[in-house]
Amino acid sequence: MTTTTPRLADQLVERIQALIADQQLDGGMRLPSERQLAIILGVSRNSVREAIQILIREGTLVSRRGGGTFVRYQLEPWSEQRIVQPIKTLLADDPGYRYDILEARHAIEASTAWHAALRATDTDKEKLRYCFDATLKFTERDDPDLAAQADVRFHLAVAEASHNVVLLQTMRGFFDLLQSSVMQSRQRMYLEPPIFSQLTEQHRDMLDAILAGDAERARKAVTHHLGFVHSTIKRLDEDVARQARVTRLPDIDDNPRENES
Repeated sequence: MTTTTPRLADQLVERIQALIADQQLDGGMRLPSERQLAIILGVSRNSVREAIQILIREGTLVSRRGGGTFVRYQLEPWSEQRIVQPIKTLLADDPGYRYDILEARHAIEASTAWHAALRATDTDKEKLRYCFDATLKFTERDDPDLAAQADVRFHLAVAEASHNVVLLQTMRGFFDLLQSSVMQSRQRMYLEPPIFSQLTEQHRDMLDAILAGDAERARKAVTHHLGFVHSTIKRLDEDVARQARVTRLPDIDDNPRENES
């Protein structure tokens, strides 16, 4: 196999970084597939793969088995070790802890929405509009995975507009924790048109309140939205568990007399 020269690999690293910036891919967002990147950049997949491995080693990207390549959240080492890692351990032992994270999000995102309504700059508002529009566009493409990622991106844009570094870093840590567990539930949510319609209206209410500078309305909008998300994810998880129990039921013999001795 022909190895990409260091010079070409470095060039591709820079081009992929530029692509991330141009498409405004934030932490937790998935890159296009290797095949798509090869077409976009006009190079071989092997070349793309080498450049991606460089970015993974540098800490810019992270690869998840069977899930693709994602932009890594740039968390401070202290917050990663002291906040995120202990909760990751809890989640590994008991996935039910994700509901504790969802409850914590109520308090945190109510604050980020409140402060965003008071502090959002014109640049922040432009990004919020862009992220909201992305939730619509990705869904129109019938891609629930990208739609779910756009959902996360919108919430992070609200946190960024709050201009509170502690709240923003905490939000990023939470979404990193929820990436594998809740993302699957979010994907299922976007497959159901009635749920998507409600999520869209809830996001629109949050956006309108922040753009209007109405802090109390923004707080109420995000509280209502997260309550809906929490209850919907719980219902979807219960449905999956119920279906799993049904599959474990023993077969019932339609004519048990035939088995009598």
